[in-house]
Amino acid sequence: MRHVFVACGLLLAALSPALSDPAQWRAEWPNTDFSRAAVPFGEILSGGPPKDGIPAIWTPEMRSAASETRLGAREPVLAYAPEHGPARAYPIRYLMWHEIVNDVVDDVPIAVTFCPLCNSAMVFEARVNGQRHTFGVSGKLRHSDMIMYDRETESWWQQAIGKAVIGDHMGVALHQLPAWMESWAEFRAAHPDGLVMEEPEWPRAYGSNPYVNYDTAARPFLYQGEDPPHGINPLERVVRVGNRAWTYARLRAAGEIREAGVVLNWHEGQASALDSRDISAGREVGTVRVRDAAGRDLAHDVPFAFAFHAFFPDGIWMLED
Repeated sequence: MRHVFVACGLLLAALSPALSDPAQWRAEWPNTDFSRAAVPFGEILSGGPPKDGIPAIWTPEMRSAASETRLGAREPVLAYAPEHGPARAYPIRYLMWHEIVNDVVDDVPIAVTFCPLCNSAMVFEARVNGQRHTFGVSGKLRHSDMIMYDRETESWWQQAIGKAVIGDHMGVALHQLPAWMESWAEFRAAHPDGLVMEEPEWPRAYGSNPYVNYDTAARPFLYQGEDPPHGINPLERVVRVGNRAWTYARLRAAGEIREAGVVLNWHEGQASALDSRDISAGREVGTVRVRDAAGRDLAHDVPFAFAFHAFFPDGIWMLED
């Protein structure tokens, strides 16, 4: 599986191009309409696991944040605060091994997603044409990013952009909701009455990082596209808001940036989930908050620079003068 990417990377890179053919996918995907495709099939590679080989969570259990004792203070969680009801934390220690959590919060179906290879963590409203959809992990990658599928039509969705790229729903985009990565200590302090996802009942090494030293590697795993411009390291984190990206390096140096109607803040306290074996001991990457001028949280993402360049090739790099 791709969780042991260093050991199997060369083998998968050699085998994957032969699998980029819908004729060889139809046995596993008999309900997917491959006649409707918005991307070249040759860009799609096998990440190693088969369909559902990385098991999405369909009905997550939650517990009070005050009762949770297993998480380290600096461990990252994906926080989501609905309009009504308590905020929820989805620990990256679980998303690392499951990548998608299907939940219903404040009567709204949501898909909580995390692609470790791109560091992209986003929450989407899981409705298509007003109907709830539930999402699983296809086992396929494009530009190293997870391709999700919906169980209702088995259309394929690109996680990094929240858009269907193959199948009945081709061209449909999911609505991204404001959510952010922060440390467990930050979430617990801000939301003492909040909820946190319970540990799933799967035999996984929760709390450990199977991609040791990935975010300081020389190259992204199974990525064959262009490097980002301006000499930016492919594995540098950036803050993406729409089609704009700010580098972490610039934001960390400034502490706060106000541009293009966006207010970005950075402060220390959050560990990288993609550094050391023990997630809670990861190197400091800090927490970013993204709001508009009125202080309202904005939908955003914190992907690696190569992923922003791959999926937003005409995107705007917000660099210093």
